Order: sequence, then C-alpha cells, then structure tokens
Amino acid sequence: MSDLLIPRLRAHGESIFATMSRLAVEHEAINLGQGFPDDPAPPLAVAAAKQALDDGYNQYPPARGVPQLLEEIATHQRQRYDLPVDPATGVTVTTGATGALAGAILGLVEPGDEVVMFAPYYDAYAALVDLAGGVRRSIPLRFPDLTVDAEALAAACGPKTRVIMLNSPHNPMGKVYTPAELEIIAEQARRHDAIVLSDEVYEHMTFDGHEHTPIATLPGMWERTITISSAGKSFSVTGWKVGWASGHPDLVDVVAGTAQWLTFSGGGAMQVAAAEALRNTDAIVTEMNESLLRRRDLLVEGLSAAGLTPRVPEGTYFVVSDTSGIGVDDVDAWCREIPEAKGVAGVPVSAFCDEPGHGQTLVRFAFCKSEERIREGTRRLAR
Repeated sequence: MSDLLIPRLRAHGESIFATMSRLAVEHEAINLGQGFPDDPAPPLAVAAAKQALDDGYNQYPPARGVPQLLEEIATHQRQRYDLPVDPATGVTVTTGATGALAGAILGLVEPGDEVVMFAPYYDAYAALVDLAGGVRRSIPLRFPDLTVDAEALAAACGPKTRVIMLNSPHNPMGKVYTPAELEIIAEQARRHDAIVLSDEVYEHMTFDGHEHTPIATLPGMWERTITISSAGKSFSVTGWKVGWASGHPDLVDVVAGTAQWLTFSGGGAMQVAAAEALRNTDAIVTEMNESLLRRRDLLVEGLSAAGLTPRVPEGTYFVVSDTSGIGVDDVDAWCREIPEAKGVAGVPVSAFCDEPGHGQTLVRFAFCKSEERIREGTRRLAR
C-alpha cells in the first residue's frame, strides 16, 4: 500500500475480497470466498439491457437515476413493505450499494462523530467511516447465536452517536435480524436522535420461514432511516453496479448530494434493465431462492464432512463455519494457505472484526456457486 495514501485509509490495506480472489486465481483454486454468483442473469433483464443500448441509453443518465428505475424502486418499497417512498424525491440511484453507503456516510458523518456498527461487518463500512473521520463503536455478534446484546448497544450509543449501521440479512454471518432485535436498535436511534443506515442488499434471500423486516417500518423510524439495496445481489448481476438509497426525502437528499461528487451517474442501460428485473422480482426471486436453498444445504453438508462446524444461515448466500475443530486458531493465516494447499478459497471473518480474537476461527464460504463447484470445493477441503 502506497505511503502516499492518507494514513486512515492506508491502515485498511487491500480489501480481503481482493486478496482472496487474487490468491484463488494465482493457485487456480475454487473461489468459495467472494460473493459473486455463478448464476446467469435473468434473461428478461439481459434482453432489457440489450434493448436499452439499442434505444440510445449510452450517455449520462439523470444524476438520481432513470425515471423507470426510480418508479420501480418506489413501487417495490410501497407494495412489499408499505413504505411511503416517492419516486421523485425519495430515491437516488448510485454506483452499486457501496456508492450509496459512501454517499450516506460521507454526507452525514463529521470528524469525531460516532458510528455504531455490529461486528463482524462488511469491510467497506469501517473504511468509509474512517475516511469520513468518524469514530467507530463496534458491537460484537457472538457465534453461533449472533443475538443483539442490548446492554452493549446501549453502552456504545451516546450524545456523539450520529449513525447506527445495520445490515440485515447480514453479511458475512447470514443472520436475519428479528423484529424484537430491530426494536432494540430503533430504541437507541430514537433516544439519541441518530440516523440508521440500513444495508438491505440481501433482502430477497431468506430461508426456512425467516422474513426480512426493514427497520424503516418500525414506529418513528421512517424519518431517520436510509435504506440501501441493489440489483447486483437481488438479480445476480454484481458487475452492473446498480444500487440505490430510498427513504425520507431529507435523508435521500444527503446521499444524492454527496454521490454526485463521487461518481455523478452511470450505467444508464443497466438501470433500465434493473427496472425490468424489479418489475418481475417475485418470479425471479422464487426460482433463485429454491436453487440457493439446495446449494446452502449442500455446502453445509460438505463443510461438516470436512470437519468444520457450519452455522446454517437464515439469509444471504454465505455460510460461516468454525474451524477450531480441525485445529485452526488463526483463520486469517489458514485462509491464505488453503488456496495453494487445498485448491479452495474462503474469507476469514476476523477481517471484519475490531475486537482482538473475535472471529479468529471463523471462515465465510459462499453458496452462490454452482453445485459442481460446491461439491468439488468441499471435497478438496476434506482431503
């Protein structure tokens, strides 16, 4: 990492996802670490993208997004969750969900402001908070139960709390927060006049009767929640980088007003295609989840056979496993070794934690891969 980079970003180094994917390529390993699907994009979305290119969507789209996508996002939020999203003022489209996260954090957090988050967390959260000059307050989620510690959360929140970050369904742990847990978080947000930044990119991936509940639907939370989602995770098009933020107009203005100075706008044809996918969400998601459920169970079975102790996730397409049963006490070192030694790649959960020792034996594997890759990857682990 270059010494020219500012210290608060230099400390984060290379993203763990880039590191593990690089090692997977270098050693021709099966990459069960990074969450890019093997699944093809929905044909109707691909057809819509091709048509949009032919129709001339090749220049800058409007900064807030093409009208048809704004309308479909608002309709999705209204019909699915009964949230009063206005397509004209309550939505902005960004370069992936990370673009929305960056716009929200950089637009809300002043140096010295405190940001409360639950660890493990998606690694971009910490880097963006540090870039903004914020102060991170981390609440550990303990494996395997991962329940919200109400006392720890209350202790972490205070007069300097500006933002509470939430990710449900949760990456990397596959946890779906219960309504009772969401109320615990909402209570602290209301008490300290904090904004909740709710990353819901895996909103459509839930299993075994678990249901996703947006925290914005709780009493008093519409006015203080920015909800983020994306086409990439919902429709297996991570390379399109079409994300969005929705919510109360005053909060969405923050994201839009900041994002315009980061990437302005992009992906006009992909936005049109994402709108078509959103119009057909139920059909796409039903088929996708049936397939993901089979692959989840296949991965859990294979990891167990390899001597690991997997936690069955309620959502997302990740399984976190404890490796202590096979003698691993430094999962970061182990994950860097196995692409060459085993021919398979995973991601160490310790990379997403602040507390020393937290996640030290936990590794994340993705089941958005083909059944063939999952079988071969877990077979290699069991060697």
